[in-house]
Amino acid sequence: MKGLKILGIALSITAVSAAFASGWTVNVSTSRGTLFQPSQPGVNTNVPFIINTSGPLNSPATVFVSGLPQITFLTAAGVPHPILTGDGTSFTGGTYTAAYTITSNKAPLLGFNFVVQGFVFNLGQIIWTKKVVDLRTSQVLYNGSGVFSGVGYSGGANGNVGFAQYIPLARPSSNVQVIETFIVHIDGAPAPGDSIASLLLVEQDWVPEPASMLVLSAGLAGLAALRRRAKK
Repeated sequence: MKGLKILGIALSITAVSAAFASGWTVNVSTSRGTLFQPSQPGVNTNVPFIINTSGPLNSPATVFVSGLPQITFLTAAGVPHPILTGDGTSFTGGTYTAAYTITSNKAPLLGFNFVVQGFVFNLGQIIWTKKVVDLRTSQVLYNGSGVFSGVGYSGGANGNVGFAQYIPLARPSSNVQVIETFIVHIDGAPAPGDSIASLLLVEQDWVPEPASMLVLSAGLAGLAALRRRAKK
């Protein structure tokens, strides 16, 4: 009986380990912004990013990761300009767009931890949208939006803005496409001037389907119990 328990635990850990070892392929096709100033053409800027521990990279880029996918867009480090309007610049508006896919044959992803950091002042405003689509079925798994406003807007507040929250998908998926867009603007205020809208960071840390984690936890707990018995 004891041998069967050990075999069952070993098989559980082996199955989960094999799933995680297969890894994910992350392909970032777009990470760029455009900044605007009155009576002038738009100025394009490239935004570097980090995929897990690889980077900073520039789009397009593909990275195979064995750990859970983590994609961080360094919007404050855009070249030649950060995603920033106002604050001593002549830019009054701008956009930032990121698009990427995550593909794998392994356990599905359940959702992601979404982190956004920015800064707004007076008439500064940041508007965002994000969509996650299943590549195989075209089902929309998440479609969200939001806005951060300076004190120049009703209900707004000056200073650092953002959030860090877990976003569940409508259903688990191993193959997703993500498209997110940010608009920064100072609503026609003079530039340079005291109004500011700055997008500092956009990050997403993906979370696996929990059944795999439960199997792994059960296997590790079982091994720990066997070790304790062996010591007695």
